Amino acid sequence: MFRLTRPLLQQVVKKTTGITGLAVHANPLPELVRTYESTLTTLSTIPKTSVYRQSAEALTKHKLDIVKSANGDITSVERQLDEGQIEESLDIAKDELKVAENMLEWKAWEPLEERPPPGQWEYFGNTSSPAS
Repeated sequence: MFRLTRPLLQQVVKKTTGITGLAVHANPLPELVRTYESTLTTLSTIPKTSVYRQSAEALTKHKLDIVKSANGDITSVERQLDEGQIEESLDIAKDELKVAENMLEWKAWEPLEERPPPGQWEYFGNTSSPAS
């Protein structure tokens, strides 16, 4: 007879995420891997000196390692990522990909086109410059 493993059983039983507007994904882990890899590809086109690239790349690589090392166990991925249900993690990954694409378009690592007016970077009595 057929023996259902835990990940397969979860995919069979889960009919809803319980979150309005967030549907159950039929095969979330391969999609999550593809999204993380797309994000890393996009980030690789941003200069290595960009702080955004460095932090987003490190986080995305860490998450990708978690997904790849889980051997298809969705519960393990959900627990290690700690982002809620796997569909929520997929949503977050797609949002990060969009942010990376926007950062590439905006070229946020380039210097400002105009010098900021005096006091622009003063908050609550603290002064700092855009370089610090």
